[in-house]
Order: sequence, then structure tokens, then C-alpha cells
Amino acid sequence: MTRIKANGIALEYDEIGPKDGAPILLIMGFGSQMTSWPGEFREGLAKAGLCVIRFDNRDVGLSQKWDGVFPDVPAAQARAAAGQKPELPYTLSDMAADAAGLLDELGIESAHIAGGSMGGMIAQLVAIEHPAKARSLISIFSTTSDRSLPRSTPEATAALMSKPASDDKATVVAHTIKARRSYASTAFSFDEARLSALIGGNYDRSYYPQGALRHWAAIVTAAPRTERLKKLHIPALVLHGTADTLIPCAGGRHTAECIPGSEYREIEGWGHEIPLGVVSLLLDAIVPFVAKVEAMREDGFSTPAAPGCCAG
Repeated sequence: MTRIKANGIALEYDEIGPKDGAPILLIMGFGSQMTSWPGEFREGLAKAGLCVIRFDNRDVGLSQKWDGVFPDVPAAQARAAAGQKPELPYTLSDMAADAAGLLDELGIESAHIAGGSMGGMIAQLVAIEHPAKARSLISIFSTTSDRSLPRSTPEATAALMSKPASDDKATVVAHTIKARRSYASTAFSFDEARLSALIGGNYDRSYYPQGALRHWAAIVTAAPRTERLKKLHIPALVLHGTADTLIPCAGGRHTAECIPGSEYREIEGWGHEIPLGVVSLLLDAIVPFVAKVEAMREDGFSTPAAPGCCAG
């Protein structure tokens, strides 16, 4: 893993796969480190010939932190609702600029931009605000942030926002396992041993719950992207599961409905996680999609794409 300065801040990143492969940038979600992407998923993309880049978002993992900055989230929400600029250390647009800046610093003209949950929101903003950097958009269990969409279930919200009784490793791992069961898949096994090892590894790498508050503030004050997504003309793939109680699949459906010509794949019984059983399904959707976009580029179609060219 390597640290690099991008968009004026320090970001931790790494990459696997052939250097001359089509680049795909993976953007993780709320409070999650880049190491949360399943290794089998990244390796599958790399084996398909892609150059797979992942990074820690600001304020998480080994990227730059905003220590001691505690936004007043209700006040920021009120300002955003009134059409005023919220007083925050950063926004989702700033995080999208980080992603675009990372590609710039790596000398990558454009990439396939893939993000999960909050990372999907950021990926959407890369496509909207930095269109030259996006060959395609892959939005995974995310949403348009449209206020009319169904909310998380009370149980999923409570699990996401709950805090462990103490900050020791065993307590944090046990607490996180319990929370994740609240929005886990129903059709794929919940591998507690595997997940415990992942959470424990992330704890050892960088346990930093403070950053999650600032991520949350950026999420809940973000303006809906509905109308801006309707103006996108870019190949887009939207993936969601019917068992997602944290961001209900209506969010994915709406994302796909808004983006002209997008493809939508809905996986029965998939929740708000990437269990091992889902990895092959994601690869089966993403790898052919990226290959199709790359073939279009070779045939002379440039990004942004013509409307409807990726209708599925």
C-alpha cells in the first residue's frame, strides 16, 4: 500500500492486476476502509485483466484524518434543508474530488468508477462532477439520496449508529458482527468467522470511529442527485439486493431509472454487504459490462456515451 497526495490531501491506495489493463477504481462506503473489499472480488477483477485500484476515503483507514472536528449534524441538516451551505469539514463532492484527484496523480486519464453504499454516492458524483474521469459508473447498493425513497428500517439504522460498550478489540468485533446481522443477506450465508477476521484486521490497521461522524454528516446533508443523474450519458451498471434493509433496493432502482440507458441487476436475498456467495454474481455482472464499454471505446465511442447505448 502507498500514500499519495491527491486533491491536496494524503490518500492511501494500492492496485493489483495488469498495469496496462482497463483501470477500475473501487470506492468504499461509510466508515469503511479499502481493505473491506473482499479479496476474492478484487482478484476476480484482476484475473479478468483489469487494473484494480482501491483507496481509503478521507477520514478512514490510513488516509488523512480531521482529528477533533465535530460537526453539528442537526444544524448542518437544517441549513441544507433550507437551501443553505452546511457548515461541514467536507462534503461528498469533496470526496468525489479526492477520487478524481487520485486518478490524476496516478496518471490515469479515465477509469471505470465503482462504489458501494456511500461509495456509490461518491462514484455518482465523480461521473457528474468529473465526467472526463469516468469511463463508466458502477453503483453498488447505493441510492440517489432522493427524499421520496424508502428509508432504512429502524433496526438497520439503530445497528449502523450504535456504539460498542468499549473500544477494546474483542468488544468492537463482537458489536460489529451483531450490527451487521441486522442488514445481512437472507439468501447467502453469514460467515461469522470470516467477517470477524476482516473486522479484526481492520481494527488493527486503523480503528478510528471519529471519522464516521463526519462521513455521516456528509451523507445526510447531500442534495438529491436525481436531476443531475438524469443528465448523465455514460455507461452505467446498478447492482442491488432485495434483502437490503439499510438502503432498500428502491434506491438502486431509482438510480437506474434516472440514468439514461443504464443496466440494472437485482439479486434476490442480497443484503447490505458482500458475502462470498455474492462475489461471483458481482463479477458475472461487472466483468462483461466493463468489457462491453472497453469494446465501445475501441470502436470509437468515447465517454460520455451516447444515450441508450448500454440499455440492458
